[in-house]
Order: sequence, then C-alpha cells, then structure tokens
Amino acid sequence: MAMSAGASALGLVSPMPSGEGTIENELIAEIAVRIPPPVSTFLLTPLQHADDIVEQHRLCRTSTIQLVDAVGFAELRKLRKRLPGIKLVQVIHVTDENSIAEAKAVSSLVDALLLDSGNPSLAVKELGGTGRTHDWGLSRRIRDGVSLPLFLAGGLHGGNVADAIRAVRPYGVDLCSGIRTGGRLDKAKMLRFFDAIRQTETHTGY
Repeated sequence: MAMSAGASALGLVSPMPSGEGTIENELIAEIAVRIPPPVSTFLLTPLQHADDIVEQHRLCRTSTIQLVDAVGFAELRKLRKRLPGIKLVQVIHVTDENSIAEAKAVSSLVDALLLDSGNPSLAVKELGGTGRTHDWGLSRRIRDGVSLPLFLAGGLHGGNVADAIRAVRPYGVDLCSGIRTGGRLDKAKMLRFFDAIRQTETHTGY
C-alpha cells in the first residue's frame, strides 16, 4: 500500500516502550527481504548499545537503521565499524534549544538525522508515534546548521505536511499515526498525504 502510494522508504518499527505500529523482529525480517530496490527499509530500534543493535539487525536485515533513542558516540563508531554498508539515521527529539546542539554534535557520526516529537526523558519513553507536531522553527535551525540529509517527522498528515515542508525544507518526511485509523494503515489518509506532497512539489519546485 505504501509503495503504491509513492513511498521511497518503509519504516519497520520494532518493539518500543510506546507508540503505534510496532511489529516483531521476525515480521520485520519477513517484510524487509521482500521489498525491491530502490525502496529502502528502515529498522526503527530503541536499543542503545552497538552489540545489541548489530544482533537485531542480523535478524532483520534492513538497508537502514533508525536509532530512535540517543546512542553514545563510542557506540555509533562501533556500529560504523561492524555494519559498514548500513545507513545510520539518528532521531533527534526536538524539545528545546538543546536539540540543536545535540543534532550538530552527532551529525558527523551518522548518515542522516530525523527530527521527531518524542520525549525520552519520561518514565515511559516516547520515542515516536506521538501524533504531535513540534516547533518547526527549531527544526529549520537544525536543518540550516547541518550538512547531511534531514527527515522531518512528528504529527504529520495530509492537512499539514505542505506547511511542514515549506517551513523546514527537509530532505524527506516521515509519518506513522497520521495515516492510521484504529491502529491500522488507512489507504485514504495515505493517498491524501502523498497528494499533498506532490502539490507542494508542483507549486514550489521543491
């Protein structure tokens, strides 16, 4: 459904403390092996230690790993060494000015950043799928301050994605709850989302 609508990447969400759309590692592996190029497969993982992430990836076999919680610099370097052909995307949960410094600090160690609206400091961590937007002004400052590709997430849907693209000018956009109804993917919402993106591209040349 996602690929037919125009998705260039599929996010496969492994078990998380909270959020929608999680599936087991075995199902992620089953899906990932069937996705044809050039569509990318993203393993969304909350793990923070390189050894654990490598072990999970060996099972799931995606083309990209999306780190939804903060991962230490030493662990990122270890991941680079042990998974040299796999892209690393670090999620930055945009909450305040500190998020800008966090993004800049990690930008040399990963292939891309993804800006989301979670809150890892809660007792039950929010690591995505919140359905909330964040301050796109902060996101734009991060976008202008780093040189690598940047994805925007957090409460995006067909009704606001055009405004989000114009405000932040991301490399790409990412969503979860905005195309779900009753916890399941909703084809009508998905098509509206991609139609809004295409209209934005037509009107702005972006």
